[in-house]
Amino acid sequence: MSESDYGAAQITVLKGLEAVRHRPAMYIGDTDVKGLHHLFVEVVDNSIDEAMGGHAKNIDVTLHRDNSLSVRDDGRGIPVDIHPEEGLPGVTLALTVLHAGGKFEGKNYKFSGGLHGVGVSCVNALSVWLEVTIRRDGNVYYQKFERGVPVTDLLTIGHTDPDDTGTTVRWLADPEIFRKTEYHEELLTGRMRDLSYLSAGVRLTYTDEAKGETHVFLHEGGLSAFVEHLNSSRDALHKPVSFCKSREDESGPIEVEIAFQYNDSYQDNILSFANNIKTADGGFHVSGFRIALSRVLNQYARKNGLLKEKDSNFTGDDVVEGLCAVVSVKLRNPQFQGQTKGRLGNPEIQGVVNSFTGEGVTEFLEQNPASAKRIIDKAATAARAREAARKAADAIKRANALDGGGLPGKLKDCIEKDPTKCELFLVEGDSAGGSAQIGRDRRTQAILPLRGKPLCVEKARLDRALDNEEIRSLITAIATGIAVHADSGGSHGNWSNGGTGNGNGHTPGPLEEEEKDKKLDNFDLGKLRYAKIIIMTDADVDGAHIRTLLLNFFYRYMKPLVDNGHVYLARPPLYKISTNNGKNVAYAWDDEELKVRQKEIPGRNPYVQRFKGLGEMNAEELADTTMASNTRKLMSVTIDDAVEADRTFSLLLGEKVEPRRQFIEAHARDVKDLDV
Repeated sequence: MSESDYGAAQITVLKGLEAVRHRPAMYIGDTDVKGLHHLFVEVVDNSIDEAMGGHAKNIDVTLHRDNSLSVRDDGRGIPVDIHPEEGLPGVTLALTVLHAGGKFEGKNYKFSGGLHGVGVSCVNALSVWLEVTIRRDGNVYYQKFERGVPVTDLLTIGHTDPDDTGTTVRWLADPEIFRKTEYHEELLTGRMRDLSYLSAGVRLTYTDEAKGETHVFLHEGGLSAFVEHLNSSRDALHKPVSFCKSREDESGPIEVEIAFQYNDSYQDNILSFANNIKTADGGFHVSGFRIALSRVLNQYARKNGLLKEKDSNFTGDDVVEGLCAVVSVKLRNPQFQGQTKGRLGNPEIQGVVNSFTGEGVTEFLEQNPASAKRIIDKAATAARAREAARKAADAIKRANALDGGGLPGKLKDCIEKDPTKCELFLVEGDSAGGSAQIGRDRRTQAILPLRGKPLCVEKARLDRALDNEEIRSLITAIATGIAVHADSGGSHGNWSNGGTGNGNGHTPGPLEEEEKDKKLDNFDLGKLRYAKIIIMTDADVDGAHIRTLLLNFFYRYMKPLVDNGHVYLARPPLYKISTNNGKNVAYAWDDEELKVRQKEIPGRNPYVQRFKGLGEMNAEELADTTMASNTRKLMSVTIDDAVEADRTFSLLLGEKVEPRRQFIEAHARDVKDLDV
């Protein structure tokens, strides 16, 4: 067919749920681990919507032996009567038609996260099969679907007590759609843990049939208990502060609930939710909170003489150091960006949160002067450290300019200039660095040897980190700059910049040039010099420690690299297996593989060598097993659960000793026989 034959007959019309199966990533983000677990999020959020309306108190999630997943609630049950216009039962309509749901008009749900109307129908479309069971009006109803198509009518399969109501959805994810269909328990339970704090009094139960394990999540303490959980591995400066306020707006009711607590760390950790949906990329509710926090702390410090007339105001960066906060809003018509709902885009919520936060924080400071002074003192110390860090960062820039390109002297760069084809290996020690330099592909692979153990940034402010030679070399070689806060790199935008309010409290103006000059966030992913940054360390305790320290640095100060899939771990083999004459050689990456290779390799009495360090390999061995793209085994570093990632770094590397001791004692049995 020639181009001239292109006409209406060549236009494809995708009907029903065909569009979802044809382009699943448009609806669930991707078809990898994240997309697979997003199916669960869509279903469990429907049950949470029932709980938000006061109709459900129990939500049971079960991972079945056949790898199907089910969510059962005791809500009202999806409607089963016939829709007057479509001629289908309400449940059939909700599961087979995009943008069909009972949440658009605001009559059945005061607040809801599922306003796009494509959630559970997408789950149906992307599953081998889906079963829905409804308990309603004293009857039990059932219907089954396969890849989004009904294979039974809606059937009445039994009777129950009229007070026994609710919905059970069970589905088997389609391997034709997803690369992997195995669920990660920590992702499922992590979401349920968050929801238990956000929905105080709702019991969420997770059961793994194959393991015979059950976990119950029930937190009456709400957001205050949430921040205590987040801060459990740190020393807090005061008791959790929480407030919940509501108002009627032109667009409907708005509820704002916030809890926060400062700790002795140097990082901020702010989680945000809208209608119980985690907004990983923040939005206007987060900017409203931060603007108000900065304003009120500056006002309090001035009023009480903690900031002198000659002193500059604290910046937004200063007042969030060591801050742990949860910002949760509920509103009638949330405007989420994308079906995965990563960011809240309602401009009107910024002014409301700004006003409520101003009132709540002011009240806390006035009633708790001792705690207020500790917070102000921490901000003042952060301001001094920020200025020192800014000077150190400027010194790095000046040194780079004087060096004519600014790359660290020990970096052995690659020839290729296209960043998408380039890799940077961070190698432990000069010995391994020498082997890596000889064995690398000079066209695309760069080597940066690291001496000793990198600085533990969990225990050091940024100004000290920027004085560390290894950290400076990393920043210079990668070239993106640093992301001081977890939301840097475009996740929340310039929250200090204010924007337009709606008459609800303070309306911030444009960000002043002086404030811009003081900001340390200068991360620019477009300047990244290497598409893959590969941490290559020894397979021993010291190597594991160095790997953890480097991951800590990337998580705290270059997190967008991790978020965008640029950080990897090299996996050098543990064993070399060879016959006595050395003609036949194989490698094994763990003990199980060693047993297999020993049986496979020709010859008698194979010799087994245990590699405990990269330096024990010659350049050819290192290249063939760990560096060559066609034979190596890389592990991509991802953040499945940001809450647990933050807690784990603070627990393992932070200042607080007792939680770390308890962790080691609890897990010592798991690793006592591990040969590292």
